[in-house]
Amino acid sequence: MGITITREFDAPRELVWKAWTEPESFARWWGPKNFTAPSIRMDVKVGGSYLWCMRGPDGREYRTTGTFSIVDPPSRLAYTDSFADADGNIVPSTHYGMDDVPMETTVTVTLEDYGGRTRMTLHHEGLSGENGEMAGVGWNESFDKLAASLR
Repeated sequence: MGITITREFDAPRELVWKAWTEPESFARWWGPKNFTAPSIRMDVKVGGSYLWCMRGPDGREYRTTGTFSIVDPPSRLAYTDSFADADGNIVPSTHYGMDDVPMETTVTVTLEDYGGRTRMTLHHEGLSGENGEMAGVGWNESFDKLAASLR
């Protein structure tokens, strides 16, 4: 149960790694099309936590939090992922008007050197059905923004 997305970026993997692990770089691409990331906090180390906020075109904010379990620069990053309130407390998906999303999912990102380019594989474990499809659309729109931010 989960979704897997593989994308290639015309950038070295060290640059893609920074886009995932440096708040300023992450804020440039985090969130689907027409979303912004007004607040990004992250302590990228094993056991470190994050609190990410994305704002929709209607002004509504959505937050996620979790803990990093794998930090292996510049190849692999893994973390837990849960919806959160403004203070970083884990909340159910119903807090944001969504049903049937697990309280905690796991995201693993693998970056491979691909002849000066980067092949990125994301696996978001714990999602299925309509929620998995919606998450896949959101991730792909975010990755379109990531590709543009690497130029």
